Amino acid sequence: MMRDHLPSLNALRAFESVARHLSMTRAGQELHVTPGAISLHIRELERQLGLALFLRKGRGLVLTAAGESYYSSINSAFSLMREATKSLVQEMQGNTITLACTTGFATHWLLPRLPDFERDCPEIDLRISATSRIQSFITEGIDMAVRHGDGRCEDAVSEKLIDDDYIVVCTPTVARLLGEPPALSALSRVTLLHDMHREDWGRWLAEAGVSHVDPRKGPLYTDGSGAWLAMLAGRGMALMRRGFVQENILSGEVVSPFMNTLNTGQAYWLIYPPEALMRPAIVKVRTWLMQQSAKQTIAGTHR
Repeated sequence: MMRDHLPSLNALRAFESVARHLSMTRAGQELHVTPGAISLHIRELERQLGLALFLRKGRGLVLTAAGESYYSSINSAFSLMREATKSLVQEMQGNTITLACTTGFATHWLLPRLPDFERDCPEIDLRISATSRIQSFITEGIDMAVRHGDGRCEDAVSEKLIDDDYIVVCTPTVARLLGEPPALSALSRVTLLHDMHREDWGRWLAEAGVSHVDPRKGPLYTDGSGAWLAMLAGRGMALMRRGFVQENILSGEVVSPFMNTLNTGQAYWLIYPPEALMRPAIVKVRTWLMQQSAKQTIAGTHR
């Protein structure tokens, strides 16, 4: 008699199907095996249990009392497995994808491209969780994330989306104050706009060889978009991530008067669990994001 070991799953499936149909023929049809194979499974299961599970009644079958009790439990277990399988398949085939990213990335890079995404992937419901807080894929229902840094991420795939080079940008009107062609020596005529990283202007000026401009002067905007909005209003020039403003430069809304860049050695990375690519919707979102990144790189090379 069995004590600690479970019967084979095939035997249990055969029993559950026969008990439900009270027919080895129909059970065989359901499980795509012969009635003889079903009969062997039932005999082996009865042998292992040391109990009779079915009785022949005429040309049909009936469950014994032990069979009735066992079927009630086995059926519940199989129902749970069917529901779990159904839920998993629905989840894996679902088209709702949650992407976590910083507010700056969402505002300057992703949102301007969303109309193209909706055109290219109309079947996918992309939800944006804009936050600087590191979130858990498992506990917070995040499917993918875009994070700023060096790309190192344990237990996750990390692919570079955009570099983190800073460039000087301003409106065409402000750019005219710098002369034609724009001269670094004319920078003292223009207000420097600072975000929360005031030291970036000092680094950019030092690398450009500019010593006559005080990098500490100019208004400081602690809001992530403050310097950008002030620049658009013509109040001065700002240091912005190239990947965030490339479309604005191509459209002529803003200009980058100097070729000098400030390289931080970091980037924006697309991060997701390795198993995420089992979902077709995530594969499509990942492909679209990487294509947008490639287009931007090509445009930047030929700007």
